[in-house]
Amino acid sequence: MNYKTVVNKDNLYDKKDFSNIKLVKTINNIGEECFLEKRTLKSFLDLKKDLEKENIFISLYSGYRSLEAQQKIIDKFTDVYGIDYTKKYVAEVGTSEHHTGLCFDIDLLINNKVVSNDEFFENESIFKKIISILANYGLILRYPKGKEEVTGYNYEPWHYRYVGKHTAQIIMNNNLTLEEYNELYNKSGVLLVNKPKGLTSRDVVNEIGKIFDTKKVGHNGTLDPEAEGLLVITINKATKINELLTCTDKEYIAEVKVGIETDTLDLEGNIVKTSERRVSKEILEDLFNNFPRKYLQTVPIYSAIKIDGKKLYDYARNNEKVELPKREVVIKELELIDYKEDCFKFRCVVSKGTYIRSIIKDMGEYLDIPCTMSSLKRTRQGKFKLDNAINLEDITINSNLITISNALDIDKREIKDKDYKKIINGASINNSYNTIDKVLFIKDNKEIAIYQNINNKLKCFKMLNETN
Repeated sequence: MNYKTVVNKDNLYDKKDFSNIKLVKTINNIGEECFLEKRTLKSFLDLKKDLEKENIFISLYSGYRSLEAQQKIIDKFTDVYGIDYTKKYVAEVGTSEHHTGLCFDIDLLINNKVVSNDEFFENESIFKKIISILANYGLILRYPKGKEEVTGYNYEPWHYRYVGKHTAQIIMNNNLTLEEYNELYNKSGVLLVNKPKGLTSRDVVNEIGKIFDTKKVGHNGTLDPEAEGLLVITINKATKINELLTCTDKEYIAEVKVGIETDTLDLEGNIVKTSERRVSKEILEDLFNNFPRKYLQTVPIYSAIKIDGKKLYDYARNNEKVELPKREVVIKELELIDYKEDCFKFRCVVSKGTYIRSIIKDMGEYLDIPCTMSSLKRTRQGKFKLDNAINLEDITINSNLITISNALDIDKREIKDKDYKKIINGASINNSYNTIDKVLFIKDNKEIAIYQNINNKLKCFKMLNETN
């Protein structure tokens, strides 16, 4: 359920956008049945209760309205006020937010009497006080003063919309309408982040989610808390292409402490092996010339790989025995950068799923000297480079995102008119595009879907043409 979906004259109500809505029945101030979405009703009741503590009294006037009910209102107003008045002040069927169940109109009560329309603006100071606290309840003033050209409706201090607390705070703090919010925040793409030391990859994802006001944030390739460098973040629809971005090789610069090995294979762990032996230029030249470029690597026990449904680091923390899995890894490039007797630095390009900590442990075994990773920086993932990443503290909602189209190294094709309806519904089509593997279908500069060639039929791999 997307509580931020706009319904207006340009964005008509679509039932599928609100298919998961749960309407709850209540009674309005004139004794009629009224329905609101569950969270929306709770927000109204909480607002009403807290306002009463300030001797401000409101009641619910209207909430959810079906398409048929909206038409009846149009007919009634037309009969009473005429067609011109109705077109100016009454929303057409399909353009009213009341169809969503997420908005409601209130009445203001003074001396137990409903304030009439003529008296509304005489009590504007009371409405201003109500409006100033709406965000605390996840509500916004849907049609604010001075934004009539944006919303398409006149100022209505009694009409509120539920969007959730975080979104409501953003809208209030930045003096936005829901239309302006969606134009600014309803975006998808890939963001290159320079992760600092001390944060988990999940910490970064959570921070990006707050900045872009979305839960649809993912990352491609975990960096340990003490590692730094490039973290490829996907936002909203771009989360659907994660698996296409993670299958690329990665480049790292690592530093190694010679003479110790820890249980975590980095300096955060407990020392389990020590040696007074040190390295020399000749020893390291032999290592880097002869270290295997393809081998079965043992996954470190302090990792998030699951065995029988449990993460390996849980086995380690509980001191439980477990057989560590092995993976074939490929070291595509390996270069010594610098060294001293008790440490050295190297650059490597490795295949997906390679643990640099484990490479360093294996290097130590080759040298017969315990070694542990002392620092790690990811400098490249596929075609994405750290040089183009943004420091986490510098990221804003206005930071540029790489489009899905530019992020993917697959065919891009404009959809033929005869295939459009099939593709937006995820149906298989003939391979008239001569696609060898995968293809990104585009229509009017919008990314619609990724299809894959299976036995010379194109079948839907990922659908992108959905509401964020």
